[in-house]
Amino acid sequence: MNNEIIVAIITSLLALVGTAVGSFSGFKLTSYRVEQLEKKVDKHNNFAERMPVVEEQIKVINHRLSDLEKTD
Repeated sequence: MNNEIIVAIITSLLALVGTAVGSFSGFKLTSYRVEQLEKKVDKHNNFAERMPVVEEQIKVINHRLSDLEKTD
């Protein structure tokens, strides 16, 4: 084989390996970021589920305050 062909094959293989490593690193970073976003969404969903309960408690407290003010 010619030296040029051998160099071309080696260069192609190294380029392929470099591309694969780069893609894998990018995939790991993307997976990590998606995981972090999922955690934030879970926190937000938990907050969104609790808010109606808090709002109802505030209504009850306001009503009780109104009743107390009327009796004085």
